[in-house]
Amino acid sequence: MNIKTKGYVLGAIAAATYGMNPLFALPLYQSGMNPDSVLFFRYLFAIPVLGFMLKARGRNFQLQRKEIVPLIIMGLLVALSSLPLFQSYNYMEAGIASTLLFVYPIMVAIIMASLFKERLSFQTILCIILALVGIGLLYKGGDGLPLNLTGILLVMLSALSYAIYIVSINRPILKDIATLKLTFYVLLFGLSLFFVRVDFGKSLCLAQEWYLWGNLIALALFPTAVSFLCTTLSIQYIGSTPTAILGALEPLTAVFFGITVFGEVLTFRLGCGIIMIICAVTFIIAGSSITPFLIRFRKLFPRLPFKRKVNP
Repeated sequence: MNIKTKGYVLGAIAAATYGMNPLFALPLYQSGMNPDSVLFFRYLFAIPVLGFMLKARGRNFQLQRKEIVPLIIMGLLVALSSLPLFQSYNYMEAGIASTLLFVYPIMVAIIMASLFKERLSFQTILCIILALVGIGLLYKGGDGLPLNLTGILLVMLSALSYAIYIVSINRPILKDIATLKLTFYVLLFGLSLFFVRVDFGKSLCLAQEWYLWGNLIALALFPTAVSFLCTTLSIQYIGSTPTAILGALEPLTAVFFGITVFGEVLTFRLGCGIIMIICAVTFIIAGSSITPFLIRFRKLFPRLPFKRKVNP
């Protein structure tokens, strides 16, 4: 398996596992826990797992002075992405919230194009358009009623924080830090936000049933340790924009569990949206091998406002 393929596989795993957040979080809400307490334990349990993995691979925990402040910022960005997303579950269905979160690839592409002059290829534009159309079919409530404005704003804040994190984590000052070490410190510094929000432990809510602790451990393993680790590796292998677009698997995972576990209905509109998002993911995974076919197809319609640039 070459590096590019590894990047796509890791990006897909990162997205799918991150989409498992509602599966483990909603039962905890139903038991009386609040988002701050759930996220506190999620980060707290994930840190020792990553620390053990870091030590097992013979890596040290030492940081250079110039790396500390950027890592603190990255940790706060990740925490500020998690918190509004988990809060939005109280205002709308988790599957819809996870689907709306997928605007972050659009934000990533815009940030990379505007600030770092990254060229948006025809293939990338096509993937974004397909994903947007799919989201347009998915995000409306099943009953046709307008979505809660507070919930929408919370998800948009989550998406923006996550987009900035994805772009920033690939900057030179952090790119050379070992992946495990980087993820470990991102979660460690992110935990500080939730520690403050639970009033240094005074307002922390505990799981009332023993089996609910399994949900907290699962949150620490799958949507946290595994997802962030795979995201960081994927960004290093294939870049920020492809990794972000692979995040289409996040809402698909959430919708899947919404249907199979929480009894949500798979409507025709929902099915069309899922198919369009799958197509977007398929195109981005295919990479350059599909581009000649797209260009050849495009030539059948010469009036389309796309022009292929010729390098001098």
